[in-house]
Amino acid sequence: MPGRRGALREPAGCGSGLGAALALLLLLLPAGCPVRAQNDTEPIVLEGKCLVVCDSSPSADGAVTSSLGISVRSGSAKVAFSATRSTNHEPSEMSNRTMTIYFDQVLVNIGNHFDLASSIFVAPRKGIYSFSFHVVKVYNRQTIQVSLMQNGYPVISAFAGDQDVTREAASNGVLLLMEREDKVHLKLERGNLMGGWKYSTFSGFLVFPL
Repeated sequence: MPGRRGALREPAGCGSGLGAALALLLLLLPAGCPVRAQNDTEPIVLEGKCLVVCDSSPSADGAVTSSLGISVRSGSAKVAFSATRSTNHEPSEMSNRTMTIYFDQVLVNIGNHFDLASSIFVAPRKGIYSFSFHVVKVYNRQTIQVSLMQNGYPVISAFAGDQDVTREAASNGVLLLMEREDKVHLKLERGNLMGGWKYSTFSGFLVFPL
């Protein structure tokens, strides 16, 4: 029976040798069994029964690596978060010292890589990530500056400084190349959030791994 391209088939009339890897299968095939190879970019086609190789093991970055050394990204390895502030902000001693902007409610935290207590996101793997923020001030006649910090260094900033507007948001967004365990948070560089910050949001997600 002719073999179908893209499938691994055991030659008819040859000894059965189901293996966890293609290399093991080829070693088990008896001499003289027909093996028809395509060019370097096409799969090997063996005549006969279909062979399913199921041996695989997940890696730390969410990829699945088979015993053939083939790495496939797991579709379930998704990363996303969105946090909001449900009450007005009364700066604590910690927030006054570090000027970190804290959030008190998580709307989405797929993968659990956003820590609510510290309001810091930690990248689980190398990849391209998208971040956006909207930080609300409530007092007019003041200007706030908010920066998105990556590993302690400002990457982007936003200002809200209209003197005639009581409620105004400093907003911005960016794509970042991040390594595993890189950290991102929001910092108040200028101004005061006393009495403000309600309805502010901070969100991010993994666009694709590298």
